[in-house]
Amino acid sequence: MEDHWTVGRVAELAGVSVRTLHHYDAIGLVRPSTRTAAGYRAYSAADVERLREVLAYRRLGFGLREVAELVGDASADAVAHLRRLRGLLLERRDRADAMVAAIDRELEARSKGLTVTPEEQLEMLGARLYDEIGGAYTATRRTEPRIAAQIWDALGDARTVLNVGAGTGSYEPADRDVTAVEPSAVMRGQRPAGSAPCLAAAAESLPFGDRSFDVAMAVSTVHHWRDPIAGLREMRRVARRVVVLTFDTDEPGWPDRFWLTRDYLPEFAALLVEFPSLAAMADAIGARADPVPVPWDCADGLFEAYWRRPAAYLQDHVRRAMSVWTRVGPEAEQRAVRALGDDLASGRWTDRNSDIADLDTADLGLRLLIA
Repeated sequence: MEDHWTVGRVAELAGVSVRTLHHYDAIGLVRPSTRTAAGYRAYSAADVERLREVLAYRRLGFGLREVAELVGDASADAVAHLRRLRGLLLERRDRADAMVAAIDRELEARSKGLTVTPEEQLEMLGARLYDEIGGAYTATRRTEPRIAAQIWDALGDARTVLNVGAGTGSYEPADRDVTAVEPSAVMRGQRPAGSAPCLAAAAESLPFGDRSFDVAMAVSTVHHWRDPIAGLREMRRVARRVVVLTFDTDEPGWPDRFWLTRDYLPEFAALLVEFPSLAAMADAIGARADPVPVPWDCADGLFEAYWRRPAAYLQDHVRRAMSVWTRVGPEAEQRAVRALGDDLASGRWTDRNSDIADLDTADLGLRLLIA
């Protein structure tokens, strides 16, 4: 059969059993699109592509239900899946490299007859390990204490908090009763042990009754929602108060606020053509907008975090934790990185941005909506 592969051939190529492929067919995970004249399953190129995604996620440790959700994501095409898989594999590689380095340090200490205490052993394979990991989202996207203080202050005396688009759990207050919702199985899988319970749900359709929470919060996520206004109104419905960290595109010439979008990545502005204005988002929930300055040494590796540390943008693992780079595409990314690298090497970047060299914080458009 032209352009189709038999179940036996696909099993051989993929390194799985025919029985596994039959099971995937039975549960609707990977269904071959046709059958041979003899009645055997036959896979098209598209079927094989889906199988490749399923097996890749499985080998990264995801359960069948999570895999079904991942490959069924209508907003993700083959390129999006490949980029997602690449990020996960880089995270695993970096964790392994860091563990090897930690073990080597202990082996060296023991070879010198030095005593390695239990505390040192745990430190070497615990906090110090994660300080060395670079490729993981959780390693670069951490809670920035100064931004957190502003968010948590806005929560007021709320005891019950809904975190919408919660991701890996950054900025969730430890002293409140938090419930999280996050549609991405990849992000839910990276939430640390002991974090708030997290449901698979989207902002536009929250599975809670009216005024179920004291406050609903959303941090650097609204721009990922299919319908931001609908999501904000849902937050207003299920909570008495709403706190949202987003950014302002109302100001004329707003892309020029940040040297990265001004000089190297003009494509960024096109990504937000259909993003609602700050005024429209504020009106949707009856909110005021407060500026959120970004500290020069911001611990959270959001897009604007490295405004005074430009060399960070040359590092692949830093960019992989920022959705902007995936959305602009590899050509724009490579061009921007190459140009920035050249300007840093020549001193042009320093000359062009001398006015920010001594600033402790910068207003780059981050805004906290408080309703």
